[in-house]
Amino acid sequence: MKTLFWYLVAALGEIAGCYAFWLWLRLGKGPAALLWGIPALLIFAFALTRIDTEQAGRAFAAYAAIYLISSLAWMKAVEGVNPTQWDLIGSLVCLAGAGIIVFAPGR
Repeated sequence: MKTLFWYLVAALGEIAGCYAFWLWLRLGKGPAALLWGIPALLIFAFALTRIDTEQAGRAFAAYAAIYLISSLAWMKAVEGVNPTQWDLIGSLVCLAGAGIIVFAPGR
């Protein structure tokens, strides 16, 4: 449960931080967005180091599915765009792959 918590904190930090840059560079909202975007990216990086594994690559690979699902939730909640059925199917496929990585025998 602790791992899921840190993955969700990482996802929120990464998505919020990257969205700040999106607002600035793509939507012309001004560099003030970076005042919260840069700390959010620092939170993202910190949170990923809290994952209980010896291999960074394994933590990052499993995180990919959490990031994808969180991104779709962000798209709905913040941008007001509904995910398509293909978005949802793709995220489930990624979640299954992350489960194989995390729950593989011998770990």
